[in-house]
Amino acid sequence: MHAIEGTFGISALTAGRSRSISPENPTGAPGNGGRATEGTGARAARDLGPGWKVSPSIDIPAGATAVLGEIEGPATIRHLWLTTHRDNWRSLVLRATWDDADTPAVAVPLGDFFCSGWGRFAQVSSAPVAVNPNGGFNAYWEMPFRRSARLTLENLAAEPATVYFQIDYELAPVADHAGYLHAQWRRSNPLPYKEVHPILTGVTGAGHYVGTYLAWGVNSTGWWGEGELKFHLDDDEEFPTICGTGTEDYFGGAWNFDVPGQGYTPYSTPYLGLPQVIRPDGLYESQQRFGMYRWHIPDPIRFERGCRVTVQALGWRSGGRYLPLTDDIASTALWYQADPGGVPGGALTADELEVC
Repeated sequence: MHAIEGTFGISALTAGRSRSISPENPTGAPGNGGRATEGTGARAARDLGPGWKVSPSIDIPAGATAVLGEIEGPATIRHLWLTTHRDNWRSLVLRATWDDADTPAVAVPLGDFFCSGWGRFAQVSSAPVAVNPNGGFNAYWEMPFRRSARLTLENLAAEPATVYFQIDYELAPVADHAGYLHAQWRRSNPLPYKEVHPILTGVTGAGHYVGTYLAWGVNSTGWWGEGELKFHLDDDEEFPTICGTGTEDYFGGAWNFDVPGQGYTPYSTPYLGLPQVIRPDGLYESQQRFGMYRWHIPDPIRFERGCRVTVQALGWRSGGRYLPLTDDIASTALWYQADPGGVPGGALTADELEVC
């Protein structure tokens, strides 16, 4: 059925075909769901047999990589749902490879991809990412590809991980102007004194930047968010084209996220938020930790030849002077570009990812 002329949005009828990959249908083939006779739910379903939740999840051994889904295109992933124990949120690495590229375009710790870099639950109610009780991860980033998609999870932990997931996608032609989703993760722990944290590096060619998530651990007393985010576009060198006015300003907040009488105040909106504030307990948790996102969906940052993004870490010292900070900053940058190949980011090792 062809689209109705002049009709757009959810009411438009198209020739697309909906498919879904999960442990209950690992290939996404039509009429192939719920056929498993073995799986993680087989014992619970032993009195009921096939079709009764025999294979709701997978177990990923320590040090192993599991293939969540391999899909032939052209198609677009519309929704990714996943859950696992929170101990695995920083020890599982999500990768997505488009059109058989040599390097994955998405290579990010699982929790950070879903705005949950600290291994603690916090409600996220944004347009492309939702995190619901208790650890239900949802991503609605549009992920088109033309020939193939391969999604994997690598388990860097010393223990096996049980993972429940579902990949919902649509088989349909992909427009010539559609870009491939990319995600790069980087961590500075600690950020060297008077240096800036690199949120995104190494990107060349045309595309547009669509999102930032920061997991920020404060290593000093006082306010920590005076630093500016800077977008170096195309031929920018020392000075950027886009320069913000402060960290909390970039994420849509103001005045230190500090509401009089209640202090740091979490919020989650469709395109920006500070959903997580972890306060010290005075004993074992000696540092404040924050999680914040901004999605450039209504306001994508477009570039023609390249993009580099940084953030400063600044507090205050005596005399009303800025204090360069040496904080623990982990960033996830998301963008679309014409090349399906990935741009390597920070080291994705167990020690580098560990929350400590």
